[in-house]
Amino acid sequence: MTFHSPAKINLWLRILGKREDGFHEVQTRLCQLALGDTVEVEHLGAGHNVALTCSDPTVPLDESNLAIKALRAFESRANKNSSWRIHLEKKIPAGAGLGGGSSNAATVLKACNTLAGSPLSPAQLIELGAQIGSDVPCFLIHTPASDGAGRGEQVTPVEFDWKLPLVLIKPPFPIPTPWAYKRWANSKEIPGVPYAPQLCPWGAMVNDLERPVFEKYLLLPTLKNWLLEQGEVRAALMSGSGSTMFAITDTPVQAAELAAKAREWCGETAWIQSTSTAG
Repeated sequence: MTFHSPAKINLWLRILGKREDGFHEVQTRLCQLALGDTVEVEHLGAGHNVALTCSDPTVPLDESNLAIKALRAFESRANKNSSWRIHLEKKIPAGAGLGGGSSNAATVLKACNTLAGSPLSPAQLIELGAQIGSDVPCFLIHTPASDGAGRGEQVTPVEFDWKLPLVLIKPPFPIPTPWAYKRWANSKEIPGVPYAPQLCPWGAMVNDLERPVFEKYLLLPTLKNWLLEQGEVRAALMSGSGSTMFAITDTPVQAAELAAKAREWCGETAWIQSTSTAG
């Protein structure tokens, strides 16, 4: 079976403080995007072999890959051992704050469950997903937008009536999520960079992780300022822990035009894509 594995953005991400388990308490809204990977999953029958391939040669194909972790978690919970073939056709860059690995993991959970005869309920899949990663559950619900609480894994589906055109810009470097959270408490704002919530009809867009990330990766606050100077941009924000910045426009034509301008401004090393929220 072949599945669409969507990317996500965080329309807002608030950090409430550090928890006793070492994670941080957050409030966030996650929106799935039209942009996504393609995941092929084939059930090969009896055995215990897994063949994982990927179009991106930088993606690890061992047990550290979240898709493999999802498969192992499913087999353990469902008490089913089989042989599988999984292929990831990647369009979502790694280390981008766009949830590519988490989305792949969620897609593999759903695919394996379907191909094995649905031994697990949707609630059980969400519980498994939360054990794999904080962003995995948001890809296991039936609505394209959700609110995340706890460390982000406690998801509540929400009505989201907007299909927002947007541009994604990822510079040629990833940002490790644990690093960004670790630096949050002692980070400071950079003068001249707007961190305040951007008030929009769909909510107040803000990301508390911009503060620690912008301190080190100075291209990102410069890019945010540049995006907000463009007349067609409604709001601009970093997604998750970065390194992707995204800008929302009024129309898909404006998004395409902004993407062309961003390619000139950023140069050839940046990954730039126009897309929209899923609807």
